[in-house]
Amino acid sequence: MTSPGKLLGVAALCGLLAGCAGSSASDGPEGGGNRFIAGSGNAQEIGPADRKAAPRAEGTTLEGERLSIADLKGKVTVVNFWASWCAPCRGEAPSLEQVYKEHKAKGVEFVGVGFKDSRDNAKAFERKFKITYPSLFDEDGQITLAFRDVPPNAIPSTLILDRQGRVAARIVGATTYSKLAPLVTKVAAEQ
Repeated sequence: MTSPGKLLGVAALCGLLAGCAGSSASDGPEGGGNRFIAGSGNAQEIGPADRKAAPRAEGTTLEGERLSIADLKGKVTVVNFWASWCAPCRGEAPSLEQVYKEHKAKGVEFVGVGFKDSRDNAKAFERKFKITYPSLFDEDGQITLAFRDVPPNAIPSTLILDRQGRVAARIVGATTYSKLAPLVTKVAAEQ
């Protein structure tokens, strides 16, 4: 029997998919469609006792390499859900890259999840914004759907995983340097 919590998570993600996804990944700005649900950008911090494990999400990066988020356990990992057709994603991309560069030497990893996008458009997005961390290619939304217990709920959204692979913070909507950097620093300082 499915628990009510899992049903709510699936329902929330179905809403995300319905709100974000057009009939195809190329149905973005060219088609005039507004394919994202705006989040408030507010951060939700989750205390250690209340954290849920991130799913065993894995897939292929835009460069064709296999990547499993579970393989990053032991490191603080920032998971950002984005799409090239999403204007707020374009706005937050420089901040994400800056926080990544500043924290990488401290053992913090970043993983993007390119949601409901074409590979060519997603790669062009990464080139334009000089994104140097890997992004999983989530053309069909299955990687995003795996995050049922603490769903992203909007594109863009950002999750910060602690060293045990549990969701320590969630930002639903676009983030900024001043919002993300302190959260990453705080989770990285945990023992």
